[in-house]
Amino acid sequence: MESVQAIKQRFGIIGNDAKLNRAIEKAIQVAPTDISILVTGESGVGKESIPKIIHQLSHRKHGKYIAVNCGAIPEGTIDSELFGHEKGAFTGATSTRSGYFEVADGGTIFLDEVGELPLTTQVRLLRVLENGEFIKVGSSKVQKTNVRIVAATNVNMFEAIKKEKFREDLYYRLSTVEINLPALRERKEDIHLLFRKFASDFALKYKMPTVKLTDDAVQLLLRYRWNGNIRQLRNVAEQVSVLEHNRTINVTALQSYLPSGAGQNLPAVINDSKAESDFSTEREILYKVLFDMKSDLNDLKKLTMELMKSGNISDVQKDNEGLIQKIYGNEEPQSYESSSGELPVLAIPEHNQTPIDTTLETEDKYHFAEEIEEEETLSLHDKELELIKKSLERHNGKRKLAAAELGISERTLYRKIKQYDL
Repeated sequence: MESVQAIKQRFGIIGNDAKLNRAIEKAIQVAPTDISILVTGESGVGKESIPKIIHQLSHRKHGKYIAVNCGAIPEGTIDSELFGHEKGAFTGATSTRSGYFEVADGGTIFLDEVGELPLTTQVRLLRVLENGEFIKVGSSKVQKTNVRIVAATNVNMFEAIKKEKFREDLYYRLSTVEINLPALRERKEDIHLLFRKFASDFALKYKMPTVKLTDDAVQLLLRYRWNGNIRQLRNVAEQVSVLEHNRTINVTALQSYLPSGAGQNLPAVINDSKAESDFSTEREILYKVLFDMKSDLNDLKKLTMELMKSGNISDVQKDNEGLIQKIYGNEEPQSYESSSGELPVLAIPEHNQTPIDTTLETEDKYHFAEEIEEEETLSLHDKELELIKKSLERHNGKRKLAAAELGISERTLYRKIKQYDL
């Protein structure tokens, strides 16, 4: 069995971090077996190196090694890419095609960004992991394949499972052994080493002297968060190598290549589910308040109409005692006797509004109530007719202007005029 140092030299892996060495050790140990592996870690940490190590140290090293970026394949075609399709299975399927699982039979498939797989494809993949069977798109024939699956993801799988974006049973089938690669900020002793290696490579590539960092620039390099990890560090090294005329890079020059404020005083991460829950609760409270207000308004209308139609306020108060208590709270409205036969006054608390003037005759009140009912039952036909008449009068019979004001076409207005015989 090859040593960790030999493997790092063979595959161009730089660094002496203990977590990195442990990840490589695990890869070396599981390589001779056929168990499925899940490689986890942030984007840019170099997860693609682990499947290559596993494949090259396994008995499948003479078989095919296929790397598939699951996040880059459209959802509608990923089943065809992985499992193949029959001729005529869908529009554009002019011939039968073999999928990656068929082509890689006897070898290894690396499924990068496996967390991006659609749920329907996850079901198919689970079947391959369980018994090595798959069915081409548009076919009913079950085929067998003997492939080893190594998957990688930068997604928090437990969060994805919780949100029902990834199947829990598939996760446990894929992660028989889980290998985690540490983020670059957790490998501080390797950061400057990696920068020097990248700077040397770019100096050779672009035929120019190698850039060197001052001590304060090195300290900035170590303090920086490196959200993009090794990929970001490599890009910064390339930019500095190409754009800087001075081959000695101080902290000011280096700072200009790092996004300002990144990695320092980072804001707290808000839990999405908690935020959604809080918003939902507030929305429900708002709806309840609005519905209660509407209910109170309807009750108030009902009470007002009963007061206007009834000559005996004591009966109204008795029948609606609960409603009056709800409207006026703990303050009881006062009733006044009337010897003149007029409708008594309902005393409203001063903090709510001014008392209603009820000095009108009872007959007038009945008449007023009838007018209200009449106005409420005015038909849509009459309203439409009235609006058309007013608009035509306002524009001296000019149909074009009237139609524009009413928000209808001139042709529709002409038809309405004919209909109503205006």
